[in-house]
Amino acid sequence: MDLRKVVFGFVVLFAATLNFGYFIGDIADPRLHSTYMLTAAVAINLIATLLKFGDHTHLGATHLATSIVASLQLISATIVWAVATDLGSLAMTRETTAIVVSISGGALFANVASVTLLIYETTSFSRR
Repeated sequence: MDLRKVVFGFVVLFAATLNFGYFIGDIADPRLHSTYMLTAAVAINLIATLLKFGDHTHLGATHLATSIVASLQLISATIVWAVATDLGSLAMTRETTAIVVSISGGALFANVASVTLLIYETTSFSRR
């Protein structure tokens, strides 16, 4: 068993599940979308992005692209959240929450694409 591949698979799946955990729930209810979950999703997605550097295959480049998209989406969601709450000294409104959750939905889509690539890579590797 290759420990590097285990860690890579773990981090990719963990990034997707954290993003899903943040995304799930009423899109406009700020009580259902934790800042801690969003922060964890950003952090793990950035780690996943770092782990994808160095693979010089076409599939590796696609993995990296999906990870960059997910990270940028989650960072964008975090910026919207920060501007709405910290910089504006306001509580999250239903509209702002819907924007943040929608942006994280885009990241979730990229994470699903990354997990799909991981499954494809794993099944094609076992055929070799």
